[in-house]
Amino acid sequence: MTEPGTSPITPVRRWPRRVRLLAVAGIAALLLASLPWLWTTLAARGHLYDEADAPAADVVIVLGTEVAADRQRPGDRLAGRLDTAAELVARGRATVVLVSGDGGGASGDEPTVMTTYLAERGVDRRRVVADPFGLDTYDSCARARDVYGVERALIVTQSYHLSRAVTLCRQLGLDVDGVAARCDGCGPALLAEKSIRDYFASGKAAWDTVRGRPPAVRSPADPAIQEALRG
Repeated sequence: MTEPGTSPITPVRRWPRRVRLLAVAGIAALLLASLPWLWTTLAARGHLYDEADAPAADVVIVLGTEVAADRQRPGDRLAGRLDTAAELVARGRATVVLVSGDGGGASGDEPTVMTTYLAERGVDRRRVVADPFGLDTYDSCARARDVYGVERALIVTQSYHLSRAVTLCRQLGLDVDGVAARCDGCGPALLAEKSIRDYFASGKAAWDTVRGRPPAVRSPADPAIQEALRG
């Protein structure tokens, strides 16, 4: 019975124990799933730059992605990466461009399209080296090191992908700094989609690194980078 002048005490509602356990398990699972993304994000800190602030390196690696529907021109994201690399060369921040992509990709021959586009923007073809077996980010980094003898480089891709690319290359022993690429035709929906995709791709990146996966295609050492630097 409530005394006069006092308010009745409202009992505290508690979630059922099973619901609380499921909530805790869900939060734990989310945190566990986020660990690879946190790893790529934190490991890349101090190595990410805008185009205007990029440091210098002999080589700039441009990571491939889809070409346009005509299979002759780069898509918006790829064009942005190439425009950024061309500007870095023009400003003397890099000398040689290593274009690394899938030479037999579903959308077309990425390295060939990349090479042609760079030449149209004033980059000397003798300063462009094409790797047609950069089938994913990990392979591009591993082959830059093992096949082309790259030790120090800039790497160019869009901001949503940059931390993962930098972390993978650095874990493989390359001294790289990342430069965020332009993406003039990329809308918010596309960038959000790619950011989500990259979040989940971080898990594969961590697993590839832990097990030391070899690249899908192994090739003998290629002196093309060193010859381009001397040329």
